Amino acid sequence: MRIRATVAVVSGALALSAFGVPAATADDGRTWTPDFGLSAPEQSNGRMAARSVTADDDLKITKAVVNGGKAIVVGTTAPKKVTVAITATDDSGIADAGTLLWIGSDLGSDDSFGFEQNEDAAKCKAVNATTSTCTLTVTVDPAWLLNSDTTTWKVAAAVLSNDGQVVQQDAFAKTKLQRLSKITVNAAPEPVKKGKTITVTGKLSRANWDTATYKGYATQAVKLQFRKKSSTAYTTVKTIKSSSTGALKTTVKASADGYWRYSFAGTSTTPTVTAAGDFVDVK
Repeated sequence: MRIRATVAVVSGALALSAFGVPAATADDGRTWTPDFGLSAPEQSNGRMAARSVTADDDLKITKAVVNGGKAIVVGTTAPKKVTVAITATDDSGIADAGTLLWIGSDLGSDDSFGFEQNEDAAKCKAVNATTSTCTLTVTVDPAWLLNSDTTTWKVAAAVLSNDGQVVQQDAFAKTKLQRLSKITVNAAPEPVKKGKTITVTGKLSRANWDTATYKGYATQAVKLQFRKKSSTAYTTVKTIKSSSTGALKTTVKASADGYWRYSFAGTSTTPTVTAAGDFVDVK
């Protein structure tokens, strides 16, 4: 059980103050109010409680898109603010919405952990008389993350209609969380005679949430790419693997003026990253 998770879940405000609903308070003073003023959810030491409520058959959530459909990439220190766009429909129209990004076996379980929406109100834009898309923000703070959190997260979505009805789904959609990656390159010597050897070094690293530092990403396939000075396109010269510390090193023959770079395609836990080209003048 991750004890700190019980604190992290209240860093935002799924309480949805725009509804004028007071927060339920747990025995230890922490609060969570995801139910829009319906019956108060069961609290257990301040943990997130599960609900699956449909108060009106006409009220439906049709879509939830997190971060524009892209994975959420988080570094070591800077909190990442992401958008969640929830689309819903009801005969009376849509008044407001709420969201929670979470992981765990169940919202009410001991292993549940998540980030609630920020306190700013949802911005709902009508698509037509019955349908609206409500945009909210959630701040993912790496101070609360562990490396094992690089996985698929669930998206809880809740909507309030203009006639006061509510629908809430605890796992309506999914999103991915990834550890920010970095890559460097240095081609030397500069300048170099044509036909001589160029040594290209660099490093592939990624955020380590356990230590709040960047650590080398070991034994990963990385492409060495070259672009002639007169060209706009890079071509792959060879593929190498990073060392146990994430170090990159290989040699090539100097043939023409141009730019050398390393490019990493990414993995399920780590996004793609490409270094800026390092220019080498060939004499």
